[in-house]
Amino acid sequence: MTEVLLAVGTRKGLFIGRRRGGSWEFDESPYFKAQAVYSVALDTRGKSPRLLAGGDSAHWGPSVFHSDDLGRTWTEPAQPAVKFPPDTGASLERVWQLHPAAAEPDVVYAGTEPAALYRSEDRGESFELVRPLWEHPTRSKWVPGGGGEGLHTVLTDARDPRAVTVAVSTAGVFRTLDGGASWEPSNRGVSAVFLPDPDPEFGQCVHKVARDAADPDRLYLQNHWGVYRSDDAGAHWTDIGEGLPSTFGFAMVTHPHRGDTAYVFPINADSDRVPAGRRCRVYRTGDAGRSWEPLSAGLPQEDHYGTVLRDAMCSDDADPAGVYFGNRNGEVYASANDGDTWEQLASHLPDVLCVRAAVVG
Repeated sequence: MTEVLLAVGTRKGLFIGRRRGGSWEFDESPYFKAQAVYSVALDTRGKSPRLLAGGDSAHWGPSVFHSDDLGRTWTEPAQPAVKFPPDTGASLERVWQLHPAAAEPDVVYAGTEPAALYRSEDRGESFELVRPLWEHPTRSKWVPGGGGEGLHTVLTDARDPRAVTVAVSTAGVFRTLDGGASWEPSNRGVSAVFLPDPDPEFGQCVHKVARDAADPDRLYLQNHWGVYRSDDAGAHWTDIGEGLPSTFGFAMVTHPHRGDTAYVFPINADSDRVPAGRRCRVYRTGDAGRSWEPLSAGLPQEDHYGTVLRDAMCSDDADPAGVYFGNRNGEVYASANDGDTWEQLASHLPDVLCVRAAVVG
């Protein structure tokens, strides 16, 4: 019987749900009580799954924890897993992203605030700063977004471990093709409507980027106003927002197996951050953004105000795929059939910051 694990990071701890067959059960109490959990990774590449969580204690500060028993017990390294070297003059605010590399079994990347990329070669127990990005000549002109200056997206390529794509609010997309030795902005076609020059080389407020399941060179991007697709690994971007009720939003998720298929959760506006039209609806494209359909069966039909943040939506690797999202109302919803129908798994949680799910047995 297939087992799916769902990790829900909130403003006040990590909640873990488990599904065997058709029913869900959540552990009795949250892990990391009173800590904001901004990032979670479910690493299923090894002989046994490893969970990674980026916790943020108001007293002790941020840390990265790992679990090798599906979240029942957790280990914190004796020394901080992620820290800024003294010569940088920076200190870690939080870990925004944890990403197991697609082509290197023991490598995990971390994205942080201040915006920096870290690389681990021991499955997330210790990390080293990727200095060429930290020392990029454009860095002095990067401006924090509304939530801070966070490196919130890391994409690796199963075909080439040297190819890594990251996104920063508000610096935009950057790519390396040489394992991090050099980085180039990769924002051509992405608009920055809030700047005097709406088409800069960098400075876009990219909210999330995801890779297509069938075509690794096809990427989807949710911007601060604008939804885009790239067919050349991010070198150029095309607007695919037509047909959506709003092109503002945070989340961007792709189907784990089906090409040309992606999901977004439109938000009314940057000045009105509630679901578009005050309706709780996920939108799905099955043709790479040429058209979009609303998915609402099983979701609330009345006025709704639950905002979905950039990492608070995900898919698992089941077939048919599970799709999940949580919102700032503390609600968690799940679909076990590619998004066609939904059920509510939890309510009255603290603000949901991130969700991650995977088949673990």
